[in-house]
Amino acid sequence: MRVSGPLAHGDQMWGQCYEDLMRVARVRVEQEIVRLDGHYAHANRESIDSRHDDATNEGWLHGRFDYVLYRKPAGV
Repeated sequence: MRVSGPLAHGDQMWGQCYEDLMRVARVRVEQEIVRLDGHYAHANRESIDSRHDDATNEGWLHGRFDYVLYRKPAGV
């Protein structure tokens, strides 16, 4: 989600962008669980920072998530 102007941590636009980033990340991890034939995943690290494009004066959040993919043992 891109917004007009820069983002400041803790402001209302940051909160909206954060919720959108988490929604998109959740969908992406769910896709990876299916693609890799897993059953669930656990995020063990996240890094979120703001980005800004001076040419368009738009800001957005960028996230990186490290996770562990789990599979249930056969027969469970």
